Amino acid sequence: MYRIHVVEEGALGSLLNSVHVPVFFKEWHMKNAIYILILALVFMAGCAKTGKEETKGIMFKDDVAFLRQNTKVVLLSDESGQAQVAVNPDLQGRVMTSTAGGPEGLSFGWINRELLASKQNNVHMNAFGGEDRFWLGPEGGQFSIFFKKDDPFDLAHWFTPPPINEGAYDIAFQDRESIQFKKAMRLVNYSGTEFELELNREVKLLAAEQIQSLGISVPARVKIVAYQSDNKITNTGQKEWTEETGRLSVWILGMFNPSPETTIVIPFKPGPEADLGPAVNDAYFGKVPADRLLIKDGVLFFGGDGKYRSKIGISPKRVKPFAGSYDAANKLLTIVHLTIPEGATDYVNSMWEIQKNPFGGDVVNSYNDGPAAAGAKPLGPFYELETSSPAAALKPGETLAHVHTTLHFQGDEKMLDEIARQALGVGIEEIKSVFKKK
Repeated sequence: MYRIHVVEEGALGSLLNSVHVPVFFKEWHMKNAIYILILALVFMAGCAKTGKEETKGIMFKDDVAFLRQNTKVVLLSDESGQAQVAVNPDLQGRVMTSTAGGPEGLSFGWINRELLASKQNNVHMNAFGGEDRFWLGPEGGQFSIFFKKDDPFDLAHWFTPPPINEGAYDIAFQDRESIQFKKAMRLVNYSGTEFELELNREVKLLAAEQIQSLGISVPARVKIVAYQSDNKITNTGQKEWTEETGRLSVWILGMFNPSPETTIVIPFKPGPEADLGPAVNDAYFGKVPADRLLIKDGVLFFGGDGKYRSKIGISPKRVKPFAGSYDAANKLLTIVHLTIPEGATDYVNSMWEIQKNPFGGDVVNSYNDGPAAAGAKPLGPFYELETSSPAAALKPGETLAHVHTTLHFQGDEKMLDEIARQALGVGIEEIKSVFKKK
């Protein structure tokens, strides 16, 4: 609804100039002031609508075109060509982005175009982006693989290990719907322990029956792309990985495009804090404000707009196999599923300090990007959904596997509601309204 105000000819001419109305309109407007004013307002409304649509996201074909210009990209696709996944062997076998709507569909993964186009190698961290990247933990502590022995735990001394930060992974197998990678690695932790290992990583699209096996029934007419990364690390050295010398863990991180209407949703096991510990760890970057983190009936809601730097974690005693997010602007429901070995309690601790309990870390994490300091630019913006394996207690020749599954759904909110309730235990309307200002 627009209000029409009577204006003088000079004022109306200024208005038309300000919205770039074509010249022939300007010559005509003096005779028909009210009519041209209405046309101008309609023109402005059309411009506003177009602008809003443009802010909703990037098309998959545009991201793929950019990746092809700057990297070596492999596309996985189902028979219909609607579900597609872009994987980059030269970027450590990352899933960079995906779509449920074919080339013209929305691109779901966050891609750091500026960094990729620069062709520069950042030894601290190559934040290329991507929906599923392979990392190893722990990040901090006396068994950290990101800090050298006796270095202080600060950003200047923080370096991502080269095998997970730079260079290509070898392709062991490839077909239309899957790709497998191999990579031999050597790492040294903060305590001086040397690790020799081999990674075997497979990324594959999932069929309907495989999605069903996760406990998710998908209604008809919902667009979906679902893929899984199966990550196996094998101790190829001569020594066992122990609590005394440190252990590694598989750490999968997904970086997604945020919107002002994105809310992260993580279900957890309810129960007394005395028995299960805190429902959430929000000590990573300081306590998260109440208007960005809400705990309600066994479900955690976390702001995912990419505007406030914050991170949370869920412990082994609280974790469930699902986490997710809902972007109401694009009617996009994202679900992550992880494997949780029965009885597993030891997860590496990534806090940047010498730790009392180096195997008391989190299983599921979520990060919301934002400026690290007032006036600073955010890294993305993006938000992350992360999962970790237990600490790997591997003898020489033994293997640990961690499976991380990503599913994106687009469609009518009533249908998405069914999926959200199955995986996250909460409906779409509650997700949408939880952080709305009253």
